[in-house]
Amino acid sequence: MVRSKSARVATSPGAPKTSKVQQLGNAERSAYFARREAAKVLRCVLQGDAQRRAVGSIKSLVYSPAVRNKKATFALVCQTLKHLPIIKDVLETSSVLNSKWRRQEELVYTITYDILFGQDISLVGDAEKFLMLRKDAIQSSLARLLVRKKAKCIEDLTALYQTPDVTKPRYVRVNTLKMDVDSAALELGQHYMVRKDDMVPDLLILPPGSDLHNHPLVVNGGVFMQGKASSLVAAALAPKPGWKVLDACSAPGNKTVHLAALMKGNGKVIACELNKERVKRLQDTVRLSGASNVEILHGDFLNLDPKDPLYTEVRAILLDPSCSGSGTAAERLDHLLPSHAAGHAPAIIDTERLNKLAAFQKKALAHALSFPAVERVVYSTCSIHQIENEDVVKSVLPLATSYGFQLATPFPQWHRRGLPVFEGSEHLLRTDLVEDKEGFFISLFERRDMANHSEMPSKSSPCACAHKLRDCSEADRITNKKKYVLPYMYNRMFKMWSYGGLKYGRTSRKATISSFESL
Repeated sequence: MVRSKSARVATSPGAPKTSKVQQLGNAERSAYFARREAAKVLRCVLQGDAQRRAVGSIKSLVYSPAVRNKKATFALVCQTLKHLPIIKDVLETSSVLNSKWRRQEELVYTITYDILFGQDISLVGDAEKFLMLRKDAIQSSLARLLVRKKAKCIEDLTALYQTPDVTKPRYVRVNTLKMDVDSAALELGQHYMVRKDDMVPDLLILPPGSDLHNHPLVVNGGVFMQGKASSLVAAALAPKPGWKVLDACSAPGNKTVHLAALMKGNGKVIACELNKERVKRLQDTVRLSGASNVEILHGDFLNLDPKDPLYTEVRAILLDPSCSGSGTAAERLDHLLPSHAAGHAPAIIDTERLNKLAAFQKKALAHALSFPAVERVVYSTCSIHQIENEDVVKSVLPLATSYGFQLATPFPQWHRRGLPVFEGSEHLLRTDLVEDKEGFFISLFERRDMANHSEMPSKSSPCACAHKLRDCSEADRITNKKKYVLPYMYNRMFKMWSYGGLKYGRTSRKATISSFESL
């Protein structure tokens, strides 16, 4: 294994012979490899930021299985990004780069950071040799930048470019498939102050900055580093053991394995994911959790047929679709990215992208509500934008009503609810980006007439026929639809929706569905 790793290093661009790397001390060798791993992460991060199509957050990329030296790599990525405007300015004014090294600019950034602000550089590696020979020019360029920016010292200069770090408690969710909450609290309590969360029973709170990435409980899947708002999502769905549950957009899988744990490993969680690379991450998460009741499905949730026998018994759906991610910008360290750094101004809202996301979100939510046996649907985002949250729920609410769903109130004790933009928004749950350090949105749709299968009336009763319209004759379907669905729809909310261009009392459920299919 060591031999193959050395061979890879020797053939990589700018790498020295294996013997020279082996002659380095432990600290030097760690720094050498960290610079190259950091360069790979930086390339993904910077390309995604430039194209507004991030393949993952800084943390998720650094803490993927492919990165060996996680702690050193994470520190170098963060520090390089913090100083990136300075590094780019210095490299430009010093004119040290040629076309060859511009093709490896991310590696050049990490080495330049170490030359200017970090540790001493060993002359091992072609990139290190090239830049160290130009060290005087690089440092002279930094001195001129200090004068130009009227900064008295390096600290003053870096302060001009940096945004303050966001401090928040470290939350860890105990994986109850492997251990109980008290045991986890006891073990973590040997090194940290630990307290239990007052809303999510399997969530523990540690001091800000607690570094658990190499902790044995994290490594073996006993606990997952998962924020409070993210942990609220699966808990809001509250699936029961033995149910069949569908996680519509599941990668990276933290919510998926949380569902499996809430179900005590009984029943089935179908984890659907479209992106091939994210499926691999999902598989790693499920494997780490030890969840044996998760079935991974590589495919598009929108292509699943609700009438397919594989899904006619699905009782709950968790829909956490692609969104802007605006509520987790601090957690993802987005404030370090170039798109957020210019003038420290707020990021420009990409309205076109938000509209496209909202169109997909509406279509996905409408699809989730169409599964015949579903009793509970949670729609959640890590977005702060109304267009992805309240507006999506409001637009789909008439369709949800036609299926017999109502908005329920997840975690009634939580004080922050939805924006008051429509009647019923008080049922929605929000977390605040400033106060709670992350911005999440959660809505819960509950089908009241299916809340308890054991108490369902007999097939001969009108309510049962309304519950299972697909088993009725066409005449019964029309009769029961009018008797049991339409009266509920003639409330104030339905009239407000109708006033927007549809004549209430004459719009069929089929027409409503077709309007969403056209999105």
